Amino acid sequence: MLTTIMYVTVYVTDQDRALEFYTEGLGLEKRIDFPGPDGRFLTVGVPGSPVQILLWSHAAAAGRPGAPGPLILESDDLRKDFEILRRRGVVFEESEPVDYPFGVRVEAVDPDGNRVSLRQPRKP
Repeated sequence: MLTTIMYVTVYVTDQDRALEFYTEGLGLEKRIDFPGPDGRFLTVGVPGSPVQILLWSHAAAAGRPGAPGPLILESDDLRKDFEILRRRGVVFEESEPVDYPFGVRVEAVDPDGNRVSLRQPRKP
């Protein structure tokens, strides 16, 4: 089942400036900085907390279906959860979860049209 909040997305106009604010200003730690196919995947977090803040570029998000939802939830078995949630009436953007280098992802849509990303990280 769903196990934790993985990422919460903050849309930013300048990822480097945002990184400086969240790390040097607020004292959060930089966690991930990956130049992904849909844009730079940059996260920060409170030391010791598993929840990460995704600093996602407005430019990368504009009109891009690959842009993450503002809320990203982690699953320990996404394909199984996908079937359960679909039977419950959850609407998804894809017909099945999709494999990526980082793991598995599928996007759900809430009743107001907000996207919720569901992910299962790839195990080492």
